[in-house]
Amino acid sequence: MEQRDIEIFLAVAEELHFGRAAERLRVSTARVSQTIKKLERLIGTALFERTTRRVRLTAVGEQLHAGLRPAYDLTRQVIAEAVAAGRDSESVLRVGMLPSNSYDLRPYWEAFRSRHPRWRLQIRHNPFIDAFAALRAGEIDVLVAWLPVEEPDLTVGPVLFAEPRVILASPDHELTRRGGPVSMEVLGDFPVLDGRLDGRRNIPAYWEDSLTPFYTPRGRAVERSVSTVATLEDIFTLVGTGQAVQPLTAHAARFHSRPDIAYLPVSDPSVVRWGLVWRSAAESAAIRALARVVRDLGPLGEV
Repeated sequence: MEQRDIEIFLAVAEELHFGRAAERLRVSTARVSQTIKKLERLIGTALFERTTRRVRLTAVGEQLHAGLRPAYDLTRQVIAEAVAAGRDSESVLRVGMLPSNSYDLRPYWEAFRSRHPRWRLQIRHNPFIDAFAALRAGEIDVLVAWLPVEEPDLTVGPVLFAEPRVILASPDHELTRRGGPVSMEVLGDFPVLDGRLDGRRNIPAYWEDSLTPFYTPRGRAVERSVSTVATLEDIFTLVGTGQAVQPLTAHAARFHSRPDIAYLPVSDPSVVRWGLVWRSAAESAAIRALARVVRDLGPLGEV
């Protein structure tokens, strides 16, 4: 029994008139008559008593109507709820930010909102610990992450911006007192926070090497602090109290000005790139639209 057959049967059972049922469903009276005859052949008995003056349900017809109507209504409700959920999921595009500079990325956000008013853009912070967990849990749709990202279930989209590194030290630290731009080579002289975070690999190994290298440019081993780091505030606390130095990216100096932290420019010619990342299986029209905006505007800053 097809859905349209059910709709026709229910319409006739409620209208008790073939013509009115046909008008209600916007089909011909002949189609209604043929469908009822088909159902009666399928079930093996009459569903309606028909005379020139009236149409009424038989006992079997009443039983069929009593069973089909709530089931049909429930099916329509479930489908409607699923459609609504699908629309809601696409009406909001949730962007997670590993960096703190969502303000700098306003050209992308404004262009997206202007081109695609049907989608509401939500920007939120995303922790760097287990950075991809929110993506995989469906809590965000897109992540702005430092590159590279080498995860088999994630798609890496266009680059938004690139920036140099800085080295964080306390204001009275020996490194700060030296002044001027410093080389990443100095990481061989002072303890650096451990990217493995208390022995647990909560950030990818390829990030450990790119942001907090194991070796200096000349190949000296970098001494790791044993302190546990879970948030950016942990980094500031440990660096600000002189327990370690730490490389970060340059936007931190603008968005996290603190009296207990000195940001030292790095003289080595290297940059960190930031790009869009999303779960491949959850790619949507909204995600593709944001990626297209970024490609059209091009990356901000040095690449």
